[in-house]
Amino acid sequence: MTIRTQQSLTGFIATDPQLTYTEKGEARFYARVGQENYRREQDGSFTKLEPDFHNLVIYRASAERAYERFAKGDSFVAEGYAHEYSYTRDGQQIEGEEFVAKKIGHDTARTTYDVARTRRDEPAPDRDAGRDGPARSASTRTEPSRSASASRQLALGL
Repeated sequence: MTIRTQQSLTGFIATDPQLTYTEKGEARFYARVGQENYRREQDGSFTKLEPDFHNLVIYRASAERAYERFAKGDSFVAEGYAHEYSYTRDGQQIEGEEFVAKKIGHDTARTTYDVARTRRDEPAPDRDAGRDGPARSASTRTEPSRSASASRQLALGL
């Protein structure tokens, strides 16, 4: 069986996210995002370089959920595709590239948060179809202990 893959983008939200609506009434999340860069030195150390900045957009219900959950400074992992665009504004041709995210979540390597799960007494047929091994149930789950002093954020799963 083939593993389906998508392009991914990791980085941090560099601007306050914006939520607007298209002419068709669909929600559109927009933010500038940054990607950190490092250079490996001959002695094995790393030197932090200036970040690169890009446009990130998300549409429809995912846009509304992302707008509720993401803020400037948050680290994220997104799945989607790069999209080149061009349009004319005031007689000038404008070209650019944006990352269109289909799914987005906080980067667990850089973010501490709690996950609020709904009770799952029985596995959902569509979610667990084709899964090898026993299905998980709420009664057999144990949550890892987390430091009470750690900062808390809501998470949007991938």
